[in-house]
Amino acid sequence: MSLQNFLTVTDHNRDVNGMKYIYPVVSRRAGGVSIGINLNTNNACNWRCVYCQVPNLTRGTPPPIELEVLERELRSFLTYVLHGDFMEHYVAEADRHLKDIAFSGNGEPTSAKEFPEVLILIERVLREFKLLADINLTSDLNGVNCPEPIKVRLITNGSLMEKQTVLDSISHLAKCNGEVWFKLDAGTKEGIARINDVNINPQSHVERLQHCAEICPTFIQTCMFAMDGEPPQEDDILAYLALISQVKLVVQGVHLYGLARPSYQTEAPRLSRLSADWLEAVALRIRGLGLTVYVSP
Repeated sequence: MSLQNFLTVTDHNRDVNGMKYIYPVVSRRAGGVSIGINLNTNNACNWRCVYCQVPNLTRGTPPPIELEVLERELRSFLTYVLHGDFMEHYVAEADRHLKDIAFSGNGEPTSAKEFPEVLILIERVLREFKLLADINLTSDLNGVNCPEPIKVRLITNGSLMEKQTVLDSISHLAKCNGEVWFKLDAGTKEGIARINDVNINPQSHVERLQHCAEICPTFIQTCMFAMDGEPPQEDDILAYLALISQVKLVVQGVHLYGLARPSYQTEAPRLSRLSADWLEAVALRIRGLGLTVYVSP
């Protein structure tokens, strides 16, 4: 292991522990330690969000996944977390809670053709470690406060949710105490192009979101920030609210968050954080639609 000092919410370095696919982070949104799974080891994604913290980001899909390597790394790291001194050495006391296994990493996880196989692998390993919902895990393991089964989370831009193989995996995810965090940053085609650098129809995207939420618990994840010193304009906010109102009955809520770590994209100098009060004001309007909102400034 090559970890140095305590992990923080401002550093999600995928190479922090020297493994290819597995990396630990302290997640402000998850509320503790998240074991990340990075399938996009070539820094390739089908979107290019201007706030993305991945260096040398390229368009594309991940290389073939070495399933044996991934399984070996996951077993090794889970053993370290649950039965070793990982938490004591690298995590501040308040954050010593193993919260989830998260498909995130350096690109869109569902673009890996092996994604269904990886999910089967993850489920098998977690069941062996007694970490899924059908196991009543209440003991404190070597200082790891794990009173509930952990979540298996998919952090996704949702762009491939029309593919049946992906939807089948989402249905499988739901059976593994799974949860989807589905990206929706803007309510207009122009806003999505500006923020995510893709040309998609917002209505088509919210329909993908609806399909996902109907088969697995799903949260909307929305990043808001200032560009060139200007926050999102009122028209942008109104379009966003109108879009998410269409799915308010099927989603679990909204994760509304700001910039915690620096972007590695060319637009980085143009981006700045919004105040907690500004984000809370938007959250209040979202709650007015009847949605639960979690704010992470």
